[in-house]
Amino acid sequence: MPDFSEIANIVLISTATGVDITIGKLFAVFVLLLLGYGLSRFVGYLLGRRLAKVLKPDSTHTIKRIAFFTILVLVVLTALSLLGVPITAFAFATGAIAIGVGFGAQNIINNFISGWILMAERPIRIDDFIEIDGTLGTVERIGNRSTRIRRIDGVHLLVPNSALLERTVINWTLVDYDIRTSVKVGVAYGSPVEKVSELLLAAVKAQPDVNPTPEPIAFFDDFGDSALIFEVFFWCKSQTGERQLRQIRSAIRFELTRLFAENDITIAFPQMDVHIDGPEPLKLQVAESATDSKHGQ
Repeated sequence: MPDFSEIANIVLISTATGVDITIGKLFAVFVLLLLGYGLSRFVGYLLGRRLAKVLKPDSTHTIKRIAFFTILVLVVLTALSLLGVPITAFAFATGAIAIGVGFGAQNIINNFISGWILMAERPIRIDDFIEIDGTLGTVERIGNRSTRIRRIDGVHLLVPNSALLERTVINWTLVDYDIRTSVKVGVAYGSPVEKVSELLLAAVKAQPDVNPTPEPIAFFDDFGDSALIFEVFFWCKSQTGERQLRQIRSAIRFELTRLFAENDITIAFPQMDVHIDGPEPLKLQVAESATDSKHGQ
């Protein structure tokens, strides 16, 4: 029965430079690559746990990816040196492969480079609430090829990294969480306009999610067809974007409805007055129904 050392020394490939690639070397390289990959993942995991306490999620994710690829490259270079293959031997082949990859995998390379640009410039970060092509969601992960976004209805979207750089993206939480919004209401003609403005401001200031500064401002916006139009503008903090804004505006409308009812102010509804011009006033007559006629008999 052949010894293990004899099997390990079996030459599989003899290069022109006099380097022999044996079964033992291939096995050692395989084990090295496997251990290197596991080590890179483990180091990334440790960095993620340690840095998550002091850095933001996007910064932690960037450092983890840099550490992962750095260790992986070092392991590959070590494996090549273990095989006795010089890096210069791959110069021509690498150039040919690069040309082929450049033509055949343009989108993949574009998305890969775009991912690194996103992490370097940080226009979009993990946990940011963004809007792209009318879709609202929270950034959960920036990968090598695509970015994973959790939509407000719970559906996950995979958006190519290049799309986030080439299209217009609204980042609701890039600098801060302060957003200005407004509530509009129409009251019936004849309502006390000063009182309406006062109640508008009171309803807004009663909400804990509304920022005290800048102070809310109420405007007598317009004379509508069937109502006096008022609008109040205010700033609030919104970490979940439009959904939280709708909740705040809804709470203000509930409070407005209560305050208007207490102060006998009517919220207007569409109505129309019909004026009939004629030489003489119209005569109105109430006609008896057939049922009334039978009872009269």
